[in-house]
Amino acid sequence: MKNLVNTITNIWKIEELRSRILYTLGFLLIYRFGSYVVIPGVDPNVFNTDHKSDNDLINLINIFAGGAFSRASIFALGIMPYISASIIVQLLGMALPYFQRLQREGESGRKKINQYTRILTVVITAFQSIGYIASQIIPKTGPQGAFFWAQSVLVLVTGTIFVMWIGEKITDKGIGNGISLVIMVGIIARLPFAFASEFSHRLAAEGGGLIMFLVEIVFLMLVIVFSILLVQGTRRIPVQFAKRIVGNKQYGGQRQYIPLKVNAAGVMPIIFAQAIMLIPITIAGYAAGNAGTSAFVSTFSDHYGFWYNLVFALMIIAFTYFYTAITVNPNQMAEDMKRNEGFIPGVKPGKKTAEFIDNVMSRITFPGSLFLALVAILPAFAIKLNITNEFAHFFGGTSLLILVGVVLDTLQQIESYLLMRHYDGLMKTGRIKGRGTPTMAASSY
Repeated sequence: MKNLVNTITNIWKIEELRSRILYTLGFLLIYRFGSYVVIPGVDPNVFNTDHKSDNDLINLINIFAGGAFSRASIFALGIMPYISASIIVQLLGMALPYFQRLQREGESGRKKINQYTRILTVVITAFQSIGYIASQIIPKTGPQGAFFWAQSVLVLVTGTIFVMWIGEKITDKGIGNGISLVIMVGIIARLPFAFASEFSHRLAAEGGGLIMFLVEIVFLMLVIVFSILLVQGTRRIPVQFAKRIVGNKQYGGQRQYIPLKVNAAGVMPIIFAQAIMLIPITIAGYAAGNAGTSAFVSTFSDHYGFWYNLVFALMIIAFTYFYTAITVNPNQMAEDMKRNEGFIPGVKPGKKTAEFIDNVMSRITFPGSLFLALVAILPAFAIKLNITNEFAHFFGGTSLLILVGVVLDTLQQIESYLLMRHYDGLMKTGRIKGRGTPTMAASSY
């Protein structure tokens, strides 16, 4: 406790760090207040006051929006349209030479890419807002005129742009990644409601009592520890270990490391897999009168069913390989090592080094993808153990991995400020590992 108090005191002594933290907290507070402001002309009393829905997908979206989705808030669509636009622009960077050229232009290219992302965010939000009004507001408020539609679309688009602006301002003048922090705050905001719901459920007649609730909390702590290890991965792999997993046991000399991670793809494979899983269900939902189609829709609409989670897990494994392949370039790593006069003992520089790194990456990606898929489908196991729907989302999946990853990254930035001012870090046993990409060169130990 004394060390914690000293660390907080040291944080407060650093003027720049104190200002950045207060700046971040202030903008996040504005975001949370805005999530309770209802769209003009909408009666908030006709919406769910307990923030729960029978639709699993709506519950999942509501978690990321911090409850704003179910309240018909001006921030109902949150930051998710911006995330979708960012993914699309990232994919365009792999497919179109123009975007590839922008990525190589440095700061000027980054500004242009950001501008395209913002424009695409407005377009996506406009389409999503029409769907949101038609599916979530009109059924509860009744038919509305053209003015209400135009006003609501404008408010929702403006709300998402404002949230996007908050995220960018936090990134520039605050601490941590602003967009990630906005998502994290939305997830954390749902935790008390989920916690209270599960507590009430367990104290009910057939809920299992307080003992079962304590067992759940212990299991949740274990899942969080597992998720921390998964997000951190390993930032560098010993060369002798790399040689063993590719079948070459000959190694000698000083211990060295290769900067490869078991989980290089992060949470992106889960996001891609979820997006793909929703497409066929949306299309098939318009087909009626076909028994086969109805059975298909029924099977894959159950987010906690066997077949849905099996396909979901397989897609996560496939997307982990895909995303790792496009983000980790063995040829570039080999070239950087050669340029910096680095080398792998017993492996020729250049093409042979690239092949060696590629073989190692292919083998360590498999266990990483399995762990990622396991964490992603843990909510389905939680449901089978009679855990409430809302609380089950915190036993794994995208929400937990984002929560853990953002917290680690933010703590790492705070620790960097402390170490630069010659204060003790947040952990005495060593530096916190974030999700940053290490230098592409083998290092001595």
